[in-house]
Amino acid sequence: MSKRIRTFTLLFSLSLLVSSCMNWAARAVAKLPEVTAVNKSYDYSGKVIIIGAGASGLAAANILERNKIDYLILEATDRFGGRLKKDTTLADFPIDLGAEWIHSDPIVLNKIKGVAGNTIEEDLVPYHLKSGAKWDGSKIKEVSKAELDFRYRFLPESKFKSSTWYDFVKQNLAKSVKSKIHFNSPVTSIDYTEDQIIVKTVEGKTYKADRVLVTVSVGVLKSETIQFTPALDIKKRRAIAAINFRPGLKVALKFSDTFYHNAIECASNSGERAYYDIAFGKKTESHILGFLCTGEESMRYIEHSSDEALVQVLIKELDQMYAGRATEYFTGEYRIEKWSEYEFTRGTWTQAFEESPHHLKHLNRSLKDKVFFAGEINDPYRQMGVPGAILSGYHSIDRVLSAP
Repeated sequence: MSKRIRTFTLLFSLSLLVSSCMNWAARAVAKLPEVTAVNKSYDYSGKVIIIGAGASGLAAANILERNKIDYLILEATDRFGGRLKKDTTLADFPIDLGAEWIHSDPIVLNKIKGVAGNTIEEDLVPYHLKSGAKWDGSKIKEVSKAELDFRYRFLPESKFKSSTWYDFVKQNLAKSVKSKIHFNSPVTSIDYTEDQIIVKTVEGKTYKADRVLVTVSVGVLKSETIQFTPALDIKKRRAIAAINFRPGLKVALKFSDTFYHNAIECASNSGERAYYDIAFGKKTESHILGFLCTGEESMRYIEHSSDEALVQVLIKELDQMYAGRATEYFTGEYRIEKWSEYEFTRGTWTQAFEESPHHLKHLNRSLKDKVFFAGEINDPYRQMGVPGAILSGYHSIDRVLSAP
């Protein structure tokens, strides 16, 4: 891979759920397999429990709802969406505090919306930056327009024009299944020893089902806060351990004027770190600069004693880049999401382990055709994106309902 391509993959891979490798881009534009579950009818009389009300869990639940299959969703937090979250108070447009970019063709999203049957092209705007820069800690260097144009030959992207990923999932996936979600119900154990599976929550409640679909984040699986009986075998444990589930955070800073580039890559030896114009492509009077940092690099920001201290570090960095203009224009308003610190996410997104594809096979493997797994890393065609998480939910629920 050339130095040029590496530079621009790193510079603009800003989404909470985006790969930093060109192989992902090639896979993203490849033809997707038929999403069987969307157009298929199921005759299943058992009960299904879905663990997690993120994109995967909600997608799977839609198939169960449409086929009038008995099910419920156990969600650990007080809201649905998982690592999708929005803010409507900082700016005059909604801000994605979780996944933000759309690293796929709109056709993929319309395929995902097969159950709802709507289209969304009118709400997308191409994400073609007009200015970019690199910062090495002392000097900021402009990126040429030719280099920016070069980047879009390989990684076409877009953003929602007036809504968010959270809105997309709320309208197309959560709306019809919300009544089946049991909020504030963290699962502590799954016992699949007998014919009926027994699921217990932290409050001591017990639920029984014939099939279970686990859609929690890889960070939660790694933490082993959910105990499986019988225990997970060594191959599945190794697969979970092999996944690089990145720590990270996302910050939105409000300014009274725009003085910054569309995107600024910051030098980093242990992760990804960048500033970017959140308001880019929006019809807005607000000036919002985003900061995204993942990997070990993010820990030096996350570990600050307070949010105020963290923000001051960012303002100081921007002052170094732009000769004090950050302090001059900063309104004092901001939003911070430290995804690594949330007990039920424990990180941002997974980094592909393409050098060990057998790990993905073992990660996807069910437990005795009774307990199944889904999530953004479980879809081999579109890993680490919201579309991948949703497609994984569709593919996995098909396996759940088709198993002997």
